[in-house]
Amino acid sequence: MVLKELSKLSVPQSIYYAKELDSNDPLDRFKTEFYIPEHSIYMDGNSLGLLSKRAESALLQSMEDWKTHGINGWTDAKQPWFYMAEELGKMTAPLIGAKEEETITTGSITTNLHQMLSTFYKPNGTKTKILADSLTFPSDIYAIKAQLDLHGLQPKEHLIQVTSSDGRTINEDDIINEMTNEVSLVLLPSVLYRSGQLLDIKKITKAAHEKNIIIGFDLAHSIGVVPHELHNWGVDFAVWCTYKYLNSGPGGVGGLFVHEKHLGLKPGLAGWFGSKKDVQFDMSHDLEHAQSAGAFQIGTPHIFSMSTLNGSLEIFSEAGIHQIREKSLKLTRYLMELTSLKLHHYGFTIANPDEDLRRGGHVCLEHPEAARICKALKNNGVIPDFRSPNVIRLAPIALYTSFEDVWNVVQTLEEIMDSKEYEQFTNHRNIIA
Repeated sequence: MVLKELSKLSVPQSIYYAKELDSNDPLDRFKTEFYIPEHSIYMDGNSLGLLSKRAESALLQSMEDWKTHGINGWTDAKQPWFYMAEELGKMTAPLIGAKEEETITTGSITTNLHQMLSTFYKPNGTKTKILADSLTFPSDIYAIKAQLDLHGLQPKEHLIQVTSSDGRTINEDDIINEMTNEVSLVLLPSVLYRSGQLLDIKKITKAAHEKNIIIGFDLAHSIGVVPHELHNWGVDFAVWCTYKYLNSGPGGVGGLFVHEKHLGLKPGLAGWFGSKKDVQFDMSHDLEHAQSAGAFQIGTPHIFSMSTLNGSLEIFSEAGIHQIREKSLKLTRYLMELTSLKLHHYGFTIANPDEDLRRGGHVCLEHPEAARICKALKNNGVIPDFRSPNVIRLAPIALYTSFEDVWNVVQTLEEIMDSKEYEQFTNHRNIIA
C-alpha cells in the first residue's frame, strides 16, 4: 500500500490506520534526525522548527573552526565563512525555483524587506502607491509605512490594503482589481500566517507585470513546505526567514531572492558585504557591488546562525521539497478529516482553505475558547500555536511529524473538550502566543 489520497474520503478513525500510513511514509526516517521535546507532540514548526542533529553538528563545526583557525576561518574553515552566504543561497535555490545567483542568505526578514523596498520602490508622478493586504503579518506593514515615511508620503493615502470578505482569506481577483495605474509596488505573503491560505503567486505576478508593477512576496510561511517557481513566474523579489520550516533556530538568518533581470541593480541600502568578493578588502569608499543577489547583503554574516541552516538544508536536499509537500498535504488533510469527524460538535471551525492548491503547511482551527484550549493542550504535552483572538494553529511537519502524532493530537483535543479540562485556564494569551 502507498499513502492514500485523503481529499475525497472520510478517513477511518482508528489509530491503526495512522500506523499504516506511517509504515508507508518515505520520509519517516528523518524523524530520528530531530530533537523532539520529551513526552510531547510538537505542532508549532510553523513558528519555530525543531533542532536537527545535523544543524547541531554544523554549528559545532563552525565553533571548532573558530577555535582552530581564529580569523583564518574566513577562508580556512570547513565551509569558509567568507563564502557561506552564497553557498547557502545555492542550497536554498531549489526550494523556491530560483537560479543560484538569484538567492542569498542574509539579514532578517524585516531588514531584507527594507532592502527590497528601498531598492524597488521608486514613486514617480502619480505612480506612488504600495499594494498589500489587510491580513498580512504586522512587520511587513511596519516596513511599508516606514518606507513611505522616508519618501515623505502619507501611508493613509499611499498604502492600499486589500480587504478580506471573510476575515480569513484574500481573493486573488480582489488583489488584481486594486492594481491601478497609481500602484508602483505590490508586497504580499505567499501564505497568510493566520489561516494558512496559499496565494496564487503565478497568477498575481502575471497580472502585476501586465500593469508594469513591481511585485514581491514574503515567503515566511511557505519556504521549506511549499515548492515555488519564482524564476519562471517572473517574481521580482522575495524575502523569508529560516527558523520556521527550514529549522535554522530561534532568530535564524533570513534570505532573499532577486530575479536575474534585476541583477546588477544598485542596492537601495549599501553595505560592505554587498561588494564583489574580489575587491571587498580593497576598502574603497566607492561600492563596487556584486552582480548577483549577494549585492543586497549589508553587514557581516552571522556565521553561527548560518551554520545551523547549513546542516538543516542538507536534509532538505535529501528529502526533496516536492516529497515534503506531498506528505505535508496528506498530514494536514488527515488532521482536517479527523477534526471534522471527532470535534465538530465541540464548536471548532476549520478556517483554512480546504483545497490543496490553496493551503500552506498548517491547519487553522477557530474556537471561542482558543487561548485556554491551547493551554490545556500544552498541559497534555501537545505544543500548538495561538493567534488572538480565537485561532489555534497546528502544523504537522513532514520531516518530524507522524500520522500517529496527528491522531494523538485530535484524541487529546477530544479528551480536553469532553472533560472540559480547558475551563481551568484563563482565555487570555500569554506574553508570547
